[in-house]
Amino acid sequence: MSQSGAFHLSTGFHGSTGLQGKQIDKDQLESTVEQYAKYHDLHGGDEEFRKSNYSDLVNKYYDLVTSFTEYHWGQSFHFAQRWRGETIRESIKRFEHFIALQLGLKKGMKVLDVGCGIGGPLREIARFSSTEITGLNNNAYQISRGKELISLAGLSDQCNFIKGDFMKMPLPDNTFDAAYAIEATMHAPDALGAYREIYRVLKPGQYFALDELCLTDKFDPNNSKHRDIKAEIELGTGLPAIRSTRECIQAMKDAGFEVIFAKDLAEDSDCPWYHEINPGHFSLKSISNSRVGHLLTRAIVGTLEFLHIAPKGCNRLFSILQTASHGLVTGSQYVFSLL
Repeated sequence: MSQSGAFHLSTGFHGSTGLQGKQIDKDQLESTVEQYAKYHDLHGGDEEFRKSNYSDLVNKYYDLVTSFTEYHWGQSFHFAQRWRGETIRESIKRFEHFIALQLGLKKGMKVLDVGCGIGGPLREIARFSSTEITGLNNNAYQISRGKELISLAGLSDQCNFIKGDFMKMPLPDNTFDAAYAIEATMHAPDALGAYREIYRVLKPGQYFALDELCLTDKFDPNNSKHRDIKAEIELGTGLPAIRSTRECIQAMKDAGFEVIFAKDLAEDSDCPWYHEINPGHFSLKSISNSRVGHLLTRAIVGTLEFLHIAPKGCNRLFSILQTASHGLVTGSQYVFSLL
């Protein structure tokens, strides 16, 4: 994170508070961060509490991090396999093209992006495939921001957003020619319920592509280190619970899908997918994510908060983002993968 990135984290808060679509007031940042943290195991919460309040959990998370994530990572909020010599932005774009090709997208098809964020993949895939894409999202701020970006890209005739929960989509049966979800349905409290809804709105015989963050068979629920890594990832990425690859594949089958291709995308990636967020890796391009960069950012954020330039809660939020990086990087060595 650069110095300008630290300043943006401290001053650039936007978001909605659930269905009302109100922006987070800076005076409420500290309490919002505290409310979000209390959902998680590391701060006294538990899995069932998160699942029963998943909509509020996920909305609070994206209210807090969307503006910063766009600034620091880009408009596509996901990881990707990466080739050596390839930038993170190039790998993300290539992966989105891969999704479009796997689905066989072509002009005239109507496609659903499940949990579309601010629409980075939606816009890229729409340009690449000449399809009409509907983005489903339950966060009011992300939809508002996504509509701005669609307009700026000149894609308003090709892309649109619908506000709704992917556990109960406000869409009729047999509507879409294809669907995809990129690191989105991991926020669902129940994978089977989410996949059944996707199956329902697809026309018979059509394809669904899923990219998910999963636990591998190496995860041992009796291993305290593994449990801690899992809890860090859930806190840092707004998840009710991380599921295993086996659970996701079985849930797809139980929802009615025939699984024709499944692969751990982390296994044959030339450059580790977590390379960009690994504090142990140092280069001029990634200095902001190095240990030195983390220390510098914490000092800047802490100073801005102390001087009342930044609202209270910024340092706590930065700690949560650091927790995400630590959990993802550490977990990738033990228990974690991309499906």
